[in-house]
Amino acid sequence: MAETAPFDLARLEDYLRASIPGLTGAIAVEPLTGGQSNPTFVIRLDGQKRYVLRKKPAGPLLPSAHAVDREYRVMKALGGSDVPVPRMLALCEDDSVIGTMFFVMDFADGRSFWDPALPGLEAAERIAIYNEMNRVIAALHSVDYQAAGLGDYGKPGNYFARQIARWSKQYKASETRHIQSMENLIAWLPENIPAGDETTLVHGDFRLDNLIFHPTEPRIIAVLDWELSTLGHPLADFSYHMLAWRLRPDEFRGMAGVDIATLGIPNEQEYVSAYCKRTGRQSIKPRDWDFYLAYNMFRLACIRQGIMRRVLDGNASNPNAADVGRRAGDMADTAWRLVETMKTE
Repeated sequence: MAETAPFDLARLEDYLRASIPGLTGAIAVEPLTGGQSNPTFVIRLDGQKRYVLRKKPAGPLLPSAHAVDREYRVMKALGGSDVPVPRMLALCEDDSVIGTMFFVMDFADGRSFWDPALPGLEAAERIAIYNEMNRVIAALHSVDYQAAGLGDYGKPGNYFARQIARWSKQYKASETRHIQSMENLIAWLPENIPAGDETTLVHGDFRLDNLIFHPTEPRIIAVLDWELSTLGHPLADFSYHMLAWRLRPDEFRGMAGVDIATLGIPNEQEYVSAYCKRTGRQSIKPRDWDFYLAYNMFRLACIRQGIMRRVLDGNASNPNAADVGRRAGDMADTAWRLVETMKTE
């Protein structure tokens, strides 16, 4: 398995033995597939004990992207909280070891689900898994980030305006073709931000396939992929998580058009109500909710455009990246259709 590592294993081994107490045994490295952003590898010791190494991609990168040091910091801060995360072991900021910054954490041995319809499970299991997801994202938004040492993890307040400006800039930096719906969104979104402001710790990419569940229980044992985490508006984070209810399976691993009632999956209103109850929120205005969803579709289109740029630059980490990147325009079109519906109400 050692030959699959695109870096010097001997240098990595020296670093790990110096940084992680009690590390013994022969080291082998195996790449993990599935993600679009930061290359991730399983480190095996004598073919048994497993750790995870997550690194920045090689090559030119957009400013502030692929922040593996932020992922390490937030997961370390959340250790022992109601938000389950792997144990953090080491952060290496020395590019000379394997070519880029990386961190090492414990391997979370459990189940990963990619299809939100959860095929192969019983209705009672689906209900329990969705209840657990709702519990964990509510727990995340209830974390006292100041007490956790994350008071400087982002700028509190004015989140949507700052994020729309940031993603618009990122989109322009990675633009490969003209998409009119993106231009429309870039102009409309900052002028229509709902009133009111809140600040919590947010994950930024909280969805089913970034969660590891216990091997047999409907219990999350690890929330992964914290690259986009910051201090932000909890409803931006929660509405992103809920895009699965609005988008089709071919758009974003969604379940629009799926008979979720028969499957035992809560509908959008039920899931929102459960979150509101857990976080002490009265309700969410329907028009505000549609804005949050449109914003996240826009944001997802920006992320896909960034993936397309990495494909053209030759440093995409996933073999399916080109297909994902080409769908940036489709997602922008979907977001703008939702905005047009809001404008006619």
